[in-house]
Amino acid sequence: MSSIFSKIIAGKIPSYKIVEDPNFIAFLDIHPVAKGHALVVPKKEVNYIFDMEDRALADMMVFAKQVAKAMQKAIRCKKIGMAVIGLDVPHAHIHLIPIKEESDMYFNNPRKEFQPTEFETIAKAIADAFE
Repeated sequence: MSSIFSKIIAGKIPSYKIVEDPNFIAFLDIHPVAKGHALVVPKKEVNYIFDMEDRALADMMVFAKQVAKAMQKAIRCKKIGMAVIGLDVPHAHIHLIPIKEESDMYFNNPRKEFQPTEFETIAKAIADAFE
């Protein structure tokens, strides 16, 4: 059975896409812990990130770095935090979260809520900052 991320990649479920290439996609988390919270996902469905082929994992990190640099240009923050948890969706993914302090990374913090137009604006701002 396809993961929700595979359905997003296939266009069966809408998302607030930031950028994609032939192997990876970045889109906003719809239950963000911070404004601009994004997910980087391989298009090839692999449940556990450390089961990915070495080259694919390395390429995913480089892609995530490019997304993080665009996020930092578009979102006011000190840094972009990164987390790999992988229990919520059985599809490897990296969380990229704009942070001002370490507690901004806590997943037990109340989730932020944005209107669809706000998500669209955030995704576009990051995409426009992408090199």
